[in-house]
Amino acid sequence: MRKKLKVLALFDAVRPTTLNQDLGPELKTADWKTEAGVLAALTELGYPTEHLAIFDDLDLLRQKLQTFSPDVIFNLADQFRNNRAFDQHIVSFLAMNGIPFTGCGSTGLTLCKHKGISKKILSYHRIHTPDFVIIPRGKRIARPKRLKFPILIKPLKEEASYGISQASFVETDEQFKERVAFIHEKTDNDVIAEEYIEGRELYVSVIGNHRLQVFPIRELIFREVPPDEPKFATYKAKWDEAYRERWGLENRFAEGLEPALVRHIESVCKRIYHLLTIDGYARVDLRLNAKNELYFIEANPNPMLAPDEDFAQSALKAGLTYPQLIDRIARLGLATVRD
Repeated sequence: MRKKLKVLALFDAVRPTTLNQDLGPELKTADWKTEAGVLAALTELGYPTEHLAIFDDLDLLRQKLQTFSPDVIFNLADQFRNNRAFDQHIVSFLAMNGIPFTGCGSTGLTLCKHKGISKKILSYHRIHTPDFVIIPRGKRIARPKRLKFPILIKPLKEEASYGISQASFVETDEQFKERVAFIHEKTDNDVIAEEYIEGRELYVSVIGNHRLQVFPIRELIFREVPPDEPKFATYKAKWDEAYRERWGLENRFAEGLEPALVRHIESVCKRIYHLLTIDGYARVDLRLNAKNELYFIEANPNPMLAPDEDFAQSALKAGLTYPQLIDRIARLGLATVRD
């Protein structure tokens, strides 16, 4: 019989917290559906579980570790003081203290968050990426002549499509300058401007450390978007249900992919996972053009884990129930060697 793990579920909070704060109200909201799902799964597994939400005080974590002594931390904390750039520092703190935790280590989180660095690494290894340029804040805004329209303008280090809207798709130098300036000012972020790849938007879920499993491929479908309109994942396309319904946006399993192409996609995603030093689990976002050429868009270590999100849905299609998935992630975290 497998040992029942003692698990501390670690969350982030948007305001200061206390050691034994009642998170009941938060766990009933849509924003906390991942946290609620993971806690329910750990309970179903019969694992002794406690949880903690941190905002700006790591001493709370030290206190909790002294009183609870978990086998592994189920890490769902992806920001500190409302700053998502600190997610790699949270796991560095855990690693330096020799505390096993789930998901990706600091190097993988850092490489994947910087969309330019991840694309440079993969381009070097001959994995297709859109041609791009990085435009730091405070620098003159100009499009290099080699960068061809249409172009997508994105914040360099944001996640979950934050800062991406229909206005991110630009076709003139004037639009280019306006959108770059807007992102610089609005998100306080450097910009990555990359050529728009016409094609299918694929989401590929991968789990493991050295030996990897790729789950069935998901796709974002744009049913009601006119054929001549650009199709890409804006913030609203991911998170605004009314907007998704109006434009017929649906995440579903990809259809019509030849078995040889599926094997190729799986192979490429495994290479990406290893090249970006990802641990635990991740979702790789790709574009597939009309010639069946794959383009890497971004990798998302520790993606959304709620039962209705792409990662859990793909795992379920592969035969893993949600509690089985949570158990696998926890045991992977326990077994990961952190350098």
